[in-house]
Amino acid sequence: MKHLRINGHSHLLPYPEQIPPKMRERKIFWIDKDRRFMHQGDWKRPITDSSFFLDEKLEWMERNRIDHSVVLNLSQLYGNNLPVEDMKFALRFQNDFNARIQKEYPEKFTCGFVVHAGYTEGACREIERCVEELGLQLLCLPTHFMDKNGIWKGIFDEMTSPIFELADQYKLAIEVHPYDGEKFIRLENTAWRFHLVWMLAQCADAYHFYTLNGLYEAYPHIRVCFAHGGQLNHLNIGRRTQGYDGRPDLFEGKLRPRKALSHPNIYFDTLVHDTLSLELMIKRQKGTDQIIIGLDDPYPLGEMESERQSSYPGKLLDLALDEEVINEKQYADIWSTNVIRWLCGDDDEKFMDRVLKKEKINDDKPVPS
Repeated sequence: MKHLRINGHSHLLPYPEQIPPKMRERKIFWIDKDRRFMHQGDWKRPITDSSFFLDEKLEWMERNRIDHSVVLNLSQLYGNNLPVEDMKFALRFQNDFNARIQKEYPEKFTCGFVVHAGYTEGACREIERCVEELGLQLLCLPTHFMDKNGIWKGIFDEMTSPIFELADQYKLAIEVHPYDGEKFIRLENTAWRFHLVWMLAQCADAYHFYTLNGLYEAYPHIRVCFAHGGQLNHLNIGRRTQGYDGRPDLFEGKLRPRKALSHPNIYFDTLVHDTLSLELMIKRQKGTDQIIIGLDDPYPLGEMESERQSSYPGKLLDLALDEEVINEKQYADIWSTNVIRWLCGDDDEKFMDRVLKKEKINDDKPVPS
């Protein structure tokens, strides 16, 4: 099979005119007509690159030799703190938008869908709709969510079991991504602390309970990827194991943390920003089979073009190859084979049929390399 360059962690904004007026009227989410800011309530964030939008994204991918991108849901549309009807409207809009992108550009995009874990019955109905009607196979979930009573919980709380049982039945890929930390961590939101520090802690907290509760064994058909490299997960394994061994009274019925290392259904992306962190991840996972390339484009914390940082999409993996942290085969697998395995499990033929659809129609056109 020809190796494609597949970006396993990407985002895409709708154009302003594609967002229903109700989203702005209800202050759920909207974008300036001049595409300078995205808004939600009294919050706004600058749109820092034109590739936030479809046509510009396609140009960006072409320029950077990226054959295919996995588009996650927008973190701003997890639906936490929204009235129920607004939450349902926002999530359905997001899922329909992503489904349309995948349907219109099957060779370029695999798109995820999102549900609100605080409303398990509705979440399961939306999973069924997205899989059965929209043809989506990637479930995007936040590390934490607000339940019906206004209590913040981790995504792997016992109450979310119906969601994972259904995901396991459909054999879905799952992306666990942090956001909303400033809504339940009582610190002043300054110096980007929630993106630079607490997002990593949120991922580590989700991984803590996913592995302690042995959910990788309870749901063997789902493949869970932790965003941003699950960076603290690898650094913290010693402390977690020490706690487990030193205070067994606190971990009754739990599994030892080290048991989850290198499990074939637990994945991490490469977005850790330096080769030492990547090398630690590889050593913890006893190889690269569970590691996928993740650029987090077009956000400024992603791998984007930057003269100041001498950066470009894929730089970290190129550095890792130059420094012999990985070899040529591992490099190719992280860009391609591992991403497909996370998305599809053993059923990679269906994925390749969709992605290479246009090449199969025109045999004279070479497969991207």
